[in-house]
Amino acid sequence: MRTTRRETLWQLSAGAQAAAVRTGEVTAVELVDSHLERIAEVNPRVNAVTQLFADRAREDAAATDRARAAGAALGPLAGVPFTVKETTPVEGVPTTFGSPRFRDHVAAADAPPVARLRAAGAVPIGHANMPTLVLAGMHTRSELYGDTLNPWDAGRTPGGTSGGDAVAVATGMAPLGLGNDSGGSVRVPAQFCGVAALKPTPGRFPADRRVFGPDDPGPASQLLVTDGPLARTVADLKIAYEALAGPDPRDPWTVPVPTYGEPLAGPLKVAVVADPGGRGVHPSIAAAVAVAAEALADAGYDVREVADVPRLDETLEAYMGITLAEFAPSWPVVRSLLGPGGDRYIGMVMADAAPPTGAEVMRLMGTWLGIRRSWAEFLDAYPLLLGPVFTEPPVEPGLESRDRAGRDRVASAMRLCTATSFAGLPAVAVPTGMADGLPTGVQLVGRPFREDLCLAAAAEVEARVGVLTPVTPVGP
Repeated sequence: MRTTRRETLWQLSAGAQAAAVRTGEVTAVELVDSHLERIAEVNPRVNAVTQLFADRAREDAAATDRARAAGAALGPLAGVPFTVKETTPVEGVPTTFGSPRFRDHVAAADAPPVARLRAAGAVPIGHANMPTLVLAGMHTRSELYGDTLNPWDAGRTPGGTSGGDAVAVATGMAPLGLGNDSGGSVRVPAQFCGVAALKPTPGRFPADRRVFGPDDPGPASQLLVTDGPLARTVADLKIAYEALAGPDPRDPWTVPVPTYGEPLAGPLKVAVVADPGGRGVHPSIAAAVAVAAEALADAGYDVREVADVPRLDETLEAYMGITLAEFAPSWPVVRSLLGPGGDRYIGMVMADAAPPTGAEVMRLMGTWLGIRRSWAEFLDAYPLLLGPVFTEPPVEPGLESRDRAGRDRVASAMRLCTATSFAGLPAVAVPTGMADGLPTGVQLVGRPFREDLCLAAAAEVEARVGVLTPVTPVGP
């Protein structure tokens, strides 16, 4: 006899949903239909899901139900719906990047992370919104699909660039989202929307960035951009992590590192930096870091405040130089694809800084290695770092594109995300509660390929402060 009511299925965690499908408590079709009904109810109010795969999702779910009826073993994410950022190919549907230019750019195959989640039993239910070409700013606004709204306060940005997935997860339209992150793009929307997110070590999850043709992108895109899941609970992040990890011949950067490393002698040291670089931090964010530090201390971690993170200013300068060198030659063409006003964010960067010369790039590559070494030494002493994701509460939509002051303010607020991406480190963003009606959160950063330590620590924080979502959007 079934005890799970269909109308509440979308409220369950991904793990609980998959368990209900595996045991036959519900069918995968019922699970997908529950989420489709939730999407119909709330997506018109937040505009997070852009392309809905309703018929395909039902077909995939029916195949899962047939497999169960035939006695087949089902995967850890059996029947669980997930959204996919508009950057990431799903076979048979357009990968638009939020641009009208690519509205008919139909994907020939699933991207590796989509294929991995499918292999675990999960069901793609829709694409999710993002800033146009991931270049129009931090706020999730695309020329093709418009603005995505923060479900807690429509006057605040949901963040980005994986903002559509964060909103979809936060509002119960899917228990998992698949985004990507090169400097905060899953972590910032996770904080702003009250969900959890994992930014893995480069090389942990396979990817294939050849979306528009046979050529691979340059080294910055290869080494900085990582696909990562968003979820309402850390336990669900862990399930997605296990499904996504591992090498793939399509991605030579992936390495066969064990998913879980050797246990470290305890108590595990955690460095705490609430204000990286001493540039200022909002009181609510400083309080969030303090809440997480107290939770970790209560869980038995050796929590210690430290002066700062390694070489922050130098890191931010090198990050900008290397990415600018790779991106500048294509800017005239890219600019024409961003739509009215969509070029303001990158345009201000291009106007303020000339691309480095070849000799300067060679120097910056050496600096990059030195920065990674400095972080390795730091994390040798402190296997985990606790700090802010974004040093302010959610800001107004489009602040970073309004003027140089707004751009600089946003870039400064996400400085720890930028630095840890450049250093090639894994991080988990986890909520810490509410302040003034908005979610707060922190990130836990670890040694390369020790996502397991980040997830374990984030779970301890979550166990003590609770889970904030799913939430029904406020307002009309």
